[in-house]
Amino acid sequence: MEADPLNLPRSSPAAAPYPSTGTRPVMPTAAATVAGADGAAGRFDAYPLERALARARAGETHAFRELVHAHQGSVYSLALRLLGVREDAQELAQDVFMLLHRHLGSIVSAPHLHFWLRRTVCHRAIDRLRRRRSAIVALPLDAAAQLEAPTHSDDPLRDRRLRQLIAQLPPVPRAVLLLRYQEDLDPPQIARVLGLALNTVKSHLKRSLALLRGRCGELNPADTGGAHT
Repeated sequence: MEADPLNLPRSSPAAAPYPSTGTRPVMPTAAATVAGADGAAGRFDAYPLERALARARAGETHAFRELVHAHQGSVYSLALRLLGVREDAQELAQDVFMLLHRHLGSIVSAPHLHFWLRRTVCHRAIDRLRRRRSAIVALPLDAAAQLEAPTHSDDPLRDRRLRQLIAQLPPVPRAVLLLRYQEDLDPPQIARVLGLALNTVKSHLKRSLALLRGRCGELNPADTGGAHT
C-alpha cells in the first residue's frame, strides 16, 4: 500500500473503545478483543465469526453478542471519526447493531457482515451530518482526544488542525477520505461501500486532498493516494 499523504491515524478498536452506557442490554460492555478485527478490509479472523454468525442467524443470543464484541470497536471508531461527537457516535453504533439484529437473515458470511456494518455506519453517519444545521462542524476537543495520534508526526497542534479540517469537509468527501486513509480501502472498495461511481470517489479524494493541503501547508504534496484517474 502506498504511503498516506496526509499521515492520518489508522482506525483500530484499541484507539477508540466502545463506551458502555447500560441503556441497551444487548450491547456488551467490554472493548472489542477479537484478534485482527481492526476495521481494515478483510483483515479479521473469519472462521470463528462464521460459526457465530450461523448460530446468531439460528436465534442464539450469545452468538449475536460475540458478533458485537468482534466488531464494536471498529464500528464505534468509524462512527466517531465521521461524526466527531462521542455521544452521537455511541448512539449511531448502538442503532447499527440493533439494525443488524433485525437483518441477520440477509447476512450470508463474515466478510459480508464486515462490509454491511461499514456501509451502514457510513450511510447513517452521512444522513446525520446532512441533518445538522451546518455541514461545517468543528471537531470537539474531547472527541479529538479519542483519535490515535498520527504515526509519524511531532506536531500535536498540526495533528489537531488536520483533524478539525477533516471534520469540516462535507459528509460524503469526509467519508471517502476516512475510508481511504483510516480504513485502508482502495477507491473501488469505497465506491461499493458508499454506492458511488468510481470516478466520483476519485474526484472527492483529489479535491479533498488539495483542499487540506491548501489549508495545512506542511502536508506532503507528492501523493494523491490513487485519486488520479
